[in-house]
Amino acid sequence: MKFSPTFSLLAAFALVSLAPALAQTPAQIADQELPSLLAIYKDVHMHPELSTQEKRTSELVAKELKAAGLEVTDHLGKYDAPGLTGYGVVGVMKNGDGPVVLVRTDMDALPVEEETGLPYASKVMAKNNAGEEVHVMHACGHDEHIATFIGVARELAKLKEQWHGTIIFVGQPAEEAFGGARALLKDGLYTRFPKPDYALGFHDNAQLEIGHIGVTPEYTYANVDSVNVTVPGVGGHGAYPHRTKDPIVLSAEMINMWQTIASRQVNPIDPVVVTVGSIHGGTKHNIIPNEVKMQLTVRTYKAEVRQQVLDAIAQIAKGCAVAAGWPADKMPKIDILKQEFVPSTYNNPELTKRLIGVWKKSLGEKNVEIVDPTMGGEDFSEYSLPDHSIPAVDFHVGAVAPEKIAASKKPGAQPLPSLHSSKFAPVPEPTIRTGMIAMTTAVLDLMSK
Repeated sequence: MKFSPTFSLLAAFALVSLAPALAQTPAQIADQELPSLLAIYKDVHMHPELSTQEKRTSELVAKELKAAGLEVTDHLGKYDAPGLTGYGVVGVMKNGDGPVVLVRTDMDALPVEEETGLPYASKVMAKNNAGEEVHVMHACGHDEHIATFIGVARELAKLKEQWHGTIIFVGQPAEEAFGGARALLKDGLYTRFPKPDYALGFHDNAQLEIGHIGVTPEYTYANVDSVNVTVPGVGGHGAYPHRTKDPIVLSAEMINMWQTIASRQVNPIDPVVVTVGSIHGGTKHNIIPNEVKMQLTVRTYKAEVRQQVLDAIAQIAKGCAVAAGWPADKMPKIDILKQEFVPSTYNNPELTKRLIGVWKKSLGEKNVEIVDPTMGGEDFSEYSLPDHSIPAVDFHVGAVAPEKIAASKKPGAQPLPSLHSSKFAPVPEPTIRTGMIAMTTAVLDLMSK
């Protein structure tokens, strides 16, 4: 049978017009990839690795990114502490000229003994960097993040006709130790690879329903400072306190006064947390010690508030000591651990608003929630740089079945396991799927042709 040229031309036009309809959506691709991604999730969950020890995990991430067609560089990261290996992975996906978008996952696990009862629960024990044998568990969902991240790379490789530019996929080590992002930047993340125009991150949420995502415009995670305080004293017999300078009593006074920083020194609309997480002093009931040591975590959002609070901690410590008659050579010592500082995470308002519109279309209006900021820390903040000059958004992915959320709200019910709990277990398939769709559609919008 022969066809006329006119018929052939019409057929060609018909095929062209059908092409967009035949193109797969991110949701369809996610459904296809879920079985293999679930297998990856379970594998990573069963083989967790502590911060700075992510050798096996990084090899898996590098292998999967290469399989998706990316140019992969591994063993990235320069830590300030000696003897640590960088296990960062960077995959570059190029597709012509256009914006550069960074997509990040974290890879490390926690020193927690798993109590989920899952058939693929971790039984791993490992030595931490101090040489202590500890249980290891993915109690923060980084295993789910890895599976989602690999799924996003696969999706965007299949959807190249819908975007142009360069995507930088970052597998970050040591998020839990708050050093991995800084180590990657120190090793040339923004000089050896294209510097991003946008940075995107995500984290599963132990209080949010599966199928939902949450996002917070502006500040979403806090500045985190670790502060060591040493309070010298003059020890002696507990029966003769007048012959001593009791550092325990002075420490108690300082702790109470530090709480007035938030209530009486800082503007009430600026959130502040000063928590004394550790206090040690003394050896016996009737001995007043020569010294007390305390460890504080300090949480703020704004840089100027952070400095105000840190200054106030030192001022109050000295003031309490002077008021108690402490000699000048025994003033409290304040040590702010600069290497442990994590800056606050700031979601660019314009970018957040733009992506909320994208997510409402791709996931459904009721499945996108504006959630409260948290005083937790997250070193994803490092990627937007100290001046927030790289617009960034870090969003939450719901990981909990709705019936469990409902049950937890009943009178007398147990609260849901939180992140870092030995009982935390995301519902993997819908969590991975939702994260994939949210991240893929965000990237497509930022890089659309």
